[in-house]
Parts: sequence; C-alpha cells; structure tokens
Amino acid sequence: MSKNFSITPEEFVQEFKELKDELMEDYFSSSSDISRVDELKSGGLSTNQIELVKKICDEQLTDALYTVLLGLDGCASISQHQISYNLKDENNNDLSGSGELEACAYEAFHENT
Repeated sequence: MSKNFSITPEEFVQEFKELKDELMEDYFSSSSDISRVDELKSGGLSTNQIELVKKICDEQLTDALYTVLLGLDGCASISQHQISYNLKDENNNDLSGSGELEACAYEAFHENT
C-alpha cells in the first residue's frame, strides 16, 4: 500500500514554476526533442528575433500559469468566472482558498525571476 503524499501550497506553486522553466528550456534548446529553434531559424528569424520570441513565450507562460494558480485560490478569474476552488492533497490538506497560493505564486513568478 502506498503512503499518501502531502504537499504545501508553496511546493504546489513550485511545481508550476518548474514546469514553466522546463518547457522554456525544452522549446528553446537545440538539443531538446521538442525544440522549436530550428523551425524559427528556417522561418527566417535571426538570433535576436528568436530571443524576442523566447521572451514573449516566457511572459505568456508566466501569465497563464500565474493566473491559473490565482484562479484556483479564488483570487482571479480563470476565464469568465471568479470562484473559489477546494484543492486538496492526498492527505486532505487544503492547498487553495486561503490566499496562500496567491502569495506563493507572486513570489515564485514575479519576485524570483
């Protein structure tokens, strides 16, 4: 029988931040299986233009993941509706609804960049 896994809101947010960082690395690394660098080069983009695309993608992922985290905490709308969600880990510990996700997300996505 497996043991239940417990996670803090801070660790939950960190998972999203690490996902964003991994996606950015993979999409803009020439050695990655999902790299888009060769496509951008074959489309005629210069190194400076590719860096601009990378910056824009980084900002988009930050905005999207940050908004999802705030939405789960009830602090922002994910689309049309702003509602609170009850997000719990396997041990039934609350991860959302207290504003802690919002604070952790701000720190992870905007202060430590």
